[in-house]
Amino acid sequence: MINNLEGLDLVDWSSMGHAYGPADEVPRWLEQMASPEPDVRERAFSSFYSSAHHQGDVYSCTAASLPFLFALADDPRVPDRAAVIELLLSIGSAALDCDPDGLYYGPSGHPSTPYADVVPRMRERVDHFVRHAADPDPRVRQAAVPALGLFLDDAERAFTLLRERLAAERGTLERLLVVEAAATLARRLPAALGPVTTWLATLAADHSLDADIRLAALVHRAACAPEAIDADLVPTATDLLQQLTPGPGPEPEPEPEYEDRARPADCGQCACADVPAEPAPAQNVPPQIAAIFADLDRQGRVHAPTTELLTTFHRVLDARVPERTVLLTAQLRSPDAATRYDAIAMTWELIRSWRGDHTGLVLLLADCLLPDDPYTAAEAAETLGKLPAALAEPAREALAALVGAHRATHGPDVWAARHPRLRRAHQQAVTALAGLGDERALPGLLTALDTGTDDWRALQVVGHLPQAAAELLPRLTRRLADADFSSPWGSATALMAALNRLGDPAAVPALTTALDTAVEQEQWRTAAVALRALGSIGSGAAPALATVRALADAEDPELRLAAVKALWDIERNPADTVPRLTALLDTGSDNDAADALGRIGEPAGAALPRLRQMLEAGHVRTRTRAAAAVYDIGGPAEAVAVLPVLLQGWEENDSTAGHVLGCLRRMGPAAAPALPRIRAELASARRSGDIFHSVESDEALQRAGWAVINQLT
Repeated sequence: MINNLEGLDLVDWSSMGHAYGPADEVPRWLEQMASPEPDVRERAFSSFYSSAHHQGDVYSCTAASLPFLFALADDPRVPDRAAVIELLLSIGSAALDCDPDGLYYGPSGHPSTPYADVVPRMRERVDHFVRHAADPDPRVRQAAVPALGLFLDDAERAFTLLRERLAAERGTLERLLVVEAAATLARRLPAALGPVTTWLATLAADHSLDADIRLAALVHRAACAPEAIDADLVPTATDLLQQLTPGPGPEPEPEPEYEDRARPADCGQCACADVPAEPAPAQNVPPQIAAIFADLDRQGRVHAPTTELLTTFHRVLDARVPERTVLLTAQLRSPDAATRYDAIAMTWELIRSWRGDHTGLVLLLADCLLPDDPYTAAEAAETLGKLPAALAEPAREALAALVGAHRATHGPDVWAARHPRLRRAHQQAVTALAGLGDERALPGLLTALDTGTDDWRALQVVGHLPQAAAELLPRLTRRLADADFSSPWGSATALMAALNRLGDPAAVPALTTALDTAVEQEQWRTAAVALRALGSIGSGAAPALATVRALADAEDPELRLAAVKALWDIERNPADTVPRLTALLDTGSDNDAADALGRIGEPAGAALPRLRQMLEAGHVRTRTRAAAAVYDIGGPAEAVAVLPVLLQGWEENDSTAGHVLGCLRRMGPAAAPALPRIRAELASARRSGDIFHSVESDEALQRAGWAVINQLT
């Protein structure tokens, strides 16, 4: 092992901490970063990032590591010098974002002053970065160039060096990084702003340069001077996008090694035909958890060299939704396959954050559903599956066509195909189609339930097909009878949630047995899911009344609330239900209890005194939920008292908007004073609606808002 880290043993690492405790391990990680063994180096970097630089934080041990990281970066014998420089830049950039005078405490309780501890060290060593930026190794140059914009305080020298680097570089990625570093310099040092923006304008207009460099100059000039953005910016950018030289296509994630190297029998006529079958998942790792980590890894993958640049462009354009839509249209139509692939995630980011007519973008996503490109098709189908049905509707036939093509080429059991990319593409298309309530998704879902292959994915959507209950219910109830109830996160919960959505009385015996099992094992959350499923069936669940009633006095508030709500849904007896719900207003389930009382309406009048008290409660969501319940129970006579509470709550916290607008819609003419606030909300381009500002909740909010306006005008 290379060891040029003199002085490591002179640092009192035990007095420092990181995200998970004392920093005694840091010297070992630093030494291992120089190991000739790739696996050892990879583990060392991973350990340092996850502990000493956890989520970008800078601890005292992180700052103490800087001299040793610089030593590694300077040593030509170190195999991963570029990775070391990237780590240095990550630490330095994180420190730059901190308050210069700030004092921070890590999870281990150790104090740090990241800006003061790190930034001066980076500036003192800036000549190291200057030297690395001209290194023969392109990876080292790529890692070092951003430092010229971040830490070199001589604006004239930095700008000169960056111009020289652009002239010297031949690689696209290296030149893009130089342009980005110049823009960083301009935003950081006022003395550089004028010269750099003038230079960027010159580059953008230079037809002798490659289109990607001109595009980078155009975008970064806009980032430096957003007030100067004009109507020509996006058309010019989209024209340059069309001029990009197509690359070889998106490079998908590497396939794992397999013992069986034979071509899968079910995969013969698509681009994935020569890739071996997928290995068995790791033991004791639930497949849905493995899928989550695979998705996280996929989200961080960049396929086109211009992707980060275009991400910056969208950030600069921000609320200019029409311009961003034009840009995304060009990206999704790009002759470069990698650009098209990376545009899918940017399209989702726009749709989930901003309102507008996104039909054109949805149709372009549908154009990505090609059977011979399962890698891209899977990404597009997954994005369509995240959309509410009304927004995804234009892609229905394209989804169905992809599902049909898969079945025709690879057989009826393609849901369980051995090839991972084909299987993911098919499953995402099937689940997106099921989300539209389309019965053409049913064969794939039945394969999932019959074989157990990724059935967790099918369970998320089978409830959208109530017309297929005759085929789905026997499979769901049979699996529920064999399910593991020992954990609230097991398959039993997902199965009952699916039955909840179907709402079919034929499921009552299975749900009642499941409820008994959950109670016997003291799995209260699972029992609550069973109760909600029984409640969704309504009076058809009357055979379960005795079991439900026995839980209406349960000690656990969540379980008790679910039981009482199910009682109401099944037998509609306010004399029994209202006192129980009123008592729950004094527990942590007060908001949901208020909603339930509001649904009961006038027969819940006995709860009004307590609900009126809640109008002055501390939490804004409690006040607004109680106000809606007061109106739903007391009727128009309560409008004068309720309306100010609703509007004030909405003003304080826009995540209350859905409940507020729902109540305003029921208030009719009494909601007239709220019209200005409703119009202001609907005029906003940014999504709202709940604490997560989800697309579905925002679309519901907009529908409710327009319904109120149409009622009153």
